[in-house]
Amino acid sequence: MAFRFSMQKVLEYREQQEEEAKVRMASAQRRLLDARSQEAAVQSEMTQALDRLNQINMVQQGERWLQEQYIKGLQSDLAAAALQTRMAEQVADEARALLAARAMDRKLLEKLKEHKKKHYQREESLKEQRFNDEIATLRYKAPSF
Repeated sequence: MAFRFSMQKVLEYREQQEEEAKVRMASAQRRLLDARSQEAAVQSEMTQALDRLNQINMVQQGERWLQEQYIKGLQSDLAAAALQTRMAEQVADEARALLAARAMDRKLLEKLKEHKKKHYQREESLKEQRFNDEIATLRYKAPSF
């Protein structure tokens, strides 16, 4: 008779939960990369705007004022992008922790399955050995006089 793990459905459920956690983590990592690239793009635009502001001479007051207003807007965009990045990092950390917990749950059940399988195999081996011993005893029993 083959080994049958009594908690196989639970193990399959835990494996499914781990897969879902992997998908969630991949999604969180993707959002984090997007947030970081958005923040870097705003930072790059800010650097370029500051360079343009430094190149404007004092005679062009109207253009200078427009550039300063543009920089103020970029500063608020940068603050928002930084906030989005921090939030995405937090979500990614939570997803990573969830994945670790789910993986640990699955591994515990797999270890239990392996332990029960070894115990089953040992019991089956002992049964077979007892059966063979019994057959040998009956077959080679010394004749009684």
